[in-house]
Amino acid sequence: MAAFCRGRCRWKRSSCIQFIRRNLTGPFDYDLVVIGGGSGGLACSKEAAQLGQKVAVLDYVEPSVKGTKWGIGGTCVNVGCIPKKLMHQAALLGTALKDAQKYGWQVPGPISHDWRTMAEAVQNHIRSLNWGHRVQLQDKKVTYLNLKGSLVDEHTVKGLTKTGKETTLTAKNIVIATGGRPKYPTHIPGAMEHGITSDDIFWLEESPGKTLVVGASYVALECAGFLTGLGLDTTVMVRSVPLRGFDQQMAGLVTDYMEDYGTKFCLRTVPKRVAKLSSGELQVTWVDQQTGQDQQDTFDSVLWAIGRAPETKTLNLENVGIKLNKDSGKILVGADESTSVSNIYAFGDIGEGRPELTPTAIKAGKLLARRLSGQTSELMNYDNVATTVFTPLEYGCVGLSEEEAEIRHGKDFIEVYHAFYKPLEFTVAERNASSCYIKVVCERGGDQRILGLHFTGPNAGEVIQGFAMGFRCGATLSHLKETVGIHPTCAEEITKVNITKRSGLDATVTGC
Repeated sequence: MAAFCRGRCRWKRSSCIQFIRRNLTGPFDYDLVVIGGGSGGLACSKEAAQLGQKVAVLDYVEPSVKGTKWGIGGTCVNVGCIPKKLMHQAALLGTALKDAQKYGWQVPGPISHDWRTMAEAVQNHIRSLNWGHRVQLQDKKVTYLNLKGSLVDEHTVKGLTKTGKETTLTAKNIVIATGGRPKYPTHIPGAMEHGITSDDIFWLEESPGKTLVVGASYVALECAGFLTGLGLDTTVMVRSVPLRGFDQQMAGLVTDYMEDYGTKFCLRTVPKRVAKLSSGELQVTWVDQQTGQDQQDTFDSVLWAIGRAPETKTLNLENVGIKLNKDSGKILVGADESTSVSNIYAFGDIGEGRPELTPTAIKAGKLLARRLSGQTSELMNYDNVATTVFTPLEYGCVGLSEEEAEIRHGKDFIEVYHAFYKPLEFTVAERNASSCYIKVVCERGGDQRILGLHFTGPNAGEVIQGFAMGFRCGATLSHLKETVGIHPTCAEEITKVNITKRSGLDATVTGC
């Protein structure tokens, strides 16, 4: 057509192409444009393309304050779940080496760990995942654009390259799935200048050395756990309580185990300033909230893990009419992931009230794509999503905490079954099992429907994943007791719980 038109038409070539494209695909360049190439955004874009939609996904990683950058795949792949679990595994292997000697393995010489070797292996795996995502998008005919996206109007997205070159795309529907980034305490002198976050820790080429982890979220405890397990002097600074939002008895067992594991905890403390000494060490000053006195210590690294902020500031949301929660900065969304603008949707960490978990974002993205394609009307069910904290002693849970159950149902209307157990693998290794614990929160009356299930112990994620399906099906205490356990496993102990907290009896499991 270009050869035929050459010299015979007054239109510019770009105008001609635009005219042809709009007449072939309708009034828009794409059926769907997704801003954000994390787990949720990629799942949504690929699902939509599989269902016949013309889709483009924009992804751009703004380097961290320290200059760390990575490829497509979002937080989970690059600076979250994947590298975290691999470094957690590295720490567990160190513990297993110590246990091995009790089992008869001859381990010559002192055990030591090389950070550079581990980091290189982890980073190479991440890069392979980045490449895999690019290939999958290409195979599924999704247009991938390494552009920083923002909204022009309800149907138009502007994309900027690293050099500032601008591209404009139009779409029938737009999805925002940009997730969040770690917060810095900008009010603390030296915090940004000398500290790092989870955006950096997994891409360090050299060991962080003696580390102060500031925060008590699951990110803080998971990072502190694997750092301790790798043999590094690690301290966690806690302002209030650890694992806020989780069952607090379970949180206490996790931190008790971590202290036994070697992690130090500074409780009820608030950092005041960070200064770099001539030796290169970081001098941290903090306030003891109980005494009001200043205290100091030196560290090689300070890791801020004090929460995450949604990536909304550069999207031009408010000018388009998308409403935000002014306190959190997250997008207000409906049950169908819709925003206040009819054809613009948002899900994942950026949505107000949504769990900040990769699997929920992936499932929500797929369901949204199916609804937009007219395939289904099914909505994402965000209730009772199972999760696990990958601390040295893992903590898995699904459903309500004991505190939440008491608030919703009343203390007199719930029954808590519990048990302290000793994993068989801990026996020969002579490991402390005092924090290995099971809690099953039930309705007190009727069939005693299970409201919450909590487990600390080896492979907690694998254990809770299995029980999560039963929980979804409305499992009761009778169902649990009727389940025949697999012997000898830790998960088996859940099927045998019979002591209630109310009884006051000793809940320690004895025998094999």
